[in-house]
Amino acid sequence: MSVNEQTAVNEPSDASRAARKKVKHGIIDCDVHPIPKSMDQIRQYLPKFWKERFRGGGRGLFYGNPSHGMRQDSLPPDGGPAGSDPGFMRKQLLEANNIKTAILIPRENSCQFPDLDYGNAIASAYNEWIADTWIGPGDNHDGIFKSSIVINHSDPASAAKEIDRWAGHKHFIQVTTDSGARFLMGHRNFHPIFEACSRHHLPLALHPGLDGIGINILPSPGNPSHYIEWHTCMSLSFQAHLVSLLTEGTFERFPDLRIVLVEGSSTWLVPLMWRLDMEYKALRHEIPWVKKLPSEYLRDHVRITSQPLERPSNDEDFMDMLRMMDAEHLLMFSSDYPHWDFDNPKSAFPKLPEKLYNRIFFENAEEFYGL
Repeated sequence: MSVNEQTAVNEPSDASRAARKKVKHGIIDCDVHPIPKSMDQIRQYLPKFWKERFRGGGRGLFYGNPSHGMRQDSLPPDGGPAGSDPGFMRKQLLEANNIKTAILIPRENSCQFPDLDYGNAIASAYNEWIADTWIGPGDNHDGIFKSSIVINHSDPASAAKEIDRWAGHKHFIQVTTDSGARFLMGHRNFHPIFEACSRHHLPLALHPGLDGIGINILPSPGNPSHYIEWHTCMSLSFQAHLVSLLTEGTFERFPDLRIVLVEGSSTWLVPLMWRLDMEYKALRHEIPWVKKLPSEYLRDHVRITSQPLERPSNDEDFMDMLRMMDAEHLLMFSSDYPHWDFDNPKSAFPKLPEKLYNRIFFENAEEFYGL
């Protein structure tokens, strides 16, 4: 699809415009990606030893978009990559779409390296860069940008220290890490991270990335051949991580822990919970630490973001899915700006009842993050 065709698809209908005019409250976008203008912006925050090694890339298998990974109209006028100019992002994304809060999720890929110290240094450098460039008093005088503390989950003890380091910053409102991992997220290996998140009342956001790359396993029977396969099956790791968190009794052990599943789509949640609840009824003696149906933990502990939105041709079917997944309480809007499959808040959803629109587009995030 060309940029012009994609823009046409994202244009809201007259009915959609009318529905949106009823809602004066600003939107909260739960997945926006800030990009460095160049890797020199990150390199400057690394200790000398790591500066000499840092090249800004990773290693291993990567599935690249065959056309382009970013919206071509999101390139800043003065040059630089898409998502690298806070001022242009304000104009193109926030002001144009009545977005009152953008939750930034940097993509730094620190969890793939066998050298844990190197991964930790990269994560720390990205946090320094975000703090200075995006959520400092200059560019973020109105607090419209909130951000995520980047951690290297391959070294949970150091990740917990990084959380402690930044948790007091008023514009860091969650922790983020990649879905690619050597263990599923319910594994006790990650307990130091859960303890730190709980201690500081910060949600942990899982974002797709690094599955099958570097030291991380691929949560599928084999390696896909094409980007379309990888992108279609991207939610498999989220499903595996969520089942692990629920069956390992994570939320019984850490009653204050909250998890956000970002950019992994959402409608798979319905059949997955049906299946897991069914299995639990027959096999709960195997996991006695789980005290209730797995699905009953979701409302208190789990949120899921909307993009990429699977929208069937029949809007009634889509509305049924929203009802079955308890979107009124669990779903939070995200655009994934400036990626190629950006979901325009004006047109991504069909016309929603005003109450449900408010819940998805700002109320759920307000309550979850305390905004």
